[in-house]
Amino acid sequence: MPLILEVFTPGSETMIQISNLSFCYETSGRGKVVALRDVDLAVQEGEFVAILGTNGCGKTTLAKHLNGLLVPTKGTVLINGWSTSDPSTLWKIRQNVGYIFQNPENQIVATLVEEDIAFGPENLGLPPSEIKSRVKNALKAVGMSDFARWEPHFLSAGQQQRIALAGVLAMEPKVIVLDEPTSMLDSAGRKQVLKLIKDLKQYKGTTIVYITHFIQEAIEADRVVIMQDGKIFQEGAPRDVLTDPMRLRDLGISPLPINELAVGLARAGLNLPTVVLGVEEMVRVLCSLN
Repeated sequence: MPLILEVFTPGSETMIQISNLSFCYETSGRGKVVALRDVDLAVQEGEFVAILGTNGCGKTTLAKHLNGLLVPTKGTVLINGWSTSDPSTLWKIRQNVGYIFQNPENQIVATLVEEDIAFGPENLGLPPSEIKSRVKNALKAVGMSDFARWEPHFLSAGQQQRIALAGVLAMEPKVIVLDEPTSMLDSAGRKQVLKLIKDLKQYKGTTIVYITHFIQEAIEADRVVIMQDGKIFQEGAPRDVLTDPMRLRDLGISPLPINELAVGLARAGLNLPTVVLGVEEMVRVLCSLN
């Protein structure tokens, strides 16, 4: 029986407001390197936004601005109205924004799995009974209940990623930022993580910002943002921005194979739409042909 029964109704509140954001890295040999250039982006409460782009386009740099790991060189980042540039608000921001790194070893801090997941709730000052309940529920959510007493370094990379995700879930943040969280998982693990994320959005109203290289994951989002050279190149619904194979390849993004097939069949003379986002949709389209 699911623990969450009511479907969350998204509100109109802007949870993330990024305005004119630019950021430069200081390097020893090349001086300043511009990673972000005049980025404007708003994310609503309960929205699931996927960010796509090639390596070096600025995806991770943008993500690290969402909980104050990086501070803008220019511009502003507001989380629920709090500025990440204001040191007095960072504690509130980090209570409300959970961050999943691509490499789980970067955020595992304890010698036992259950202790690692409890670390965040303990820092929130929660009572022991509440911490115990959250740890148990978080482990169950990521399918790792049997590993509570394991040492993290004995786990596979994929299992460590699930533990990192559980640690963020246990804090029950309003926003979760995930930086390529499934890069170390197999296809079954990727599906489980995506289902969990969609459940958090649907039933908890959690705002999701999801960095990914997998276009198959991006089509699950409410909105897709494509970045190039530190800027937002395009944004919109998946059906509007992920269905031009030639343009996606020019951007360094591998198109959906099923949509490439649809485009090819349409060019060959079949009466098919050129926008097809899944196998089931393709089957329905083919079955409707006279």
